[in-house]
Amino acid sequence: MTFTKTTEQSSKYEHLEKMSVQELLTNINREDQTVPHAVEKALPQIEKLVAEIVSKMKLGGRLFYIGAGTSGRLGILDASECPPTFGVPFDLVVGIIAGGDTAIRKAVENAEDNATQAWIDLQAFDVNENDVVVGIAASGTTPYVIGGLQACNEKKISTGSISCNAGSPLSQTAKFPIEVIVGPEFVTGSSRMKAGTAQKLVLNMITTATMIQLGKVKGNKMVDMQLSNSKLVDRGVKMIMGEIPVTYEQGSELLKTHGSVRKAVDFYNNK
Repeated sequence: MTFTKTTEQSSKYEHLEKMSVQELLTNINREDQTVPHAVEKALPQIEKLVAEIVSKMKLGGRLFYIGAGTSGRLGILDASECPPTFGVPFDLVVGIIAGGDTAIRKAVENAEDNATQAWIDLQAFDVNENDVVVGIAASGTTPYVIGGLQACNEKKISTGSISCNAGSPLSQTAKFPIEVIVGPEFVTGSSRMKAGTAQKLVLNMITTATMIQLGKVKGNKMVDMQLSNSKLVDRGVKMIMGEIPVTYEQGSELLKTHGSVRKAVDFYNNK
């Protein structure tokens, strides 16, 4: 199989510096509109990975994301949003970036080229056969990510991947590969654009579908969300009012007493 790094091919747009702001925005937007269609083509692959994650989490497993640069940051973003959204422990979904926490804000030189470091990083969390490790790399060629998945495969740990090139080394390594072929970027090689958008959409799908399957959503409401600010407390009270016949004040008291929408509603219905 011939592997082509499509995210780094020359863009069909040339001489960007000669475009007006309106032209730049219009063309970027035009390219962005192609991303959801590319994701749609990958839905069968996404479904297989979600099914694996759900089955492993029911056994007490966790989900790990490993990536470098933009891909690593997107994994950390998705992982960090799971506890406040779904009320799960902070270590149920874990994002790991090449170069460590410093790399979240500042590029760490050569971090993505170290093929053995990801496994070292994963071992700090006692990763095991109940877990799933998903490598994220737009190009599908990042040594840090590929090396991490190879080590997991050797240890019989389930592996998945999210990349934006067909037939990449990363896809060939992962047991559950996801390929979202977005094509060349508006700015050649800038995979934070369409590729990054595609990765974010897929990550949203993975954790949201997984948490729904695990019962963390009722109807379409985040009944286990963390009540970390007044806006969310107000939203929680209104959710309670939508589920049971109470006033705002009664709902507020129930939420304060029980700490979550789910627990408040369950208490009322079972009293």
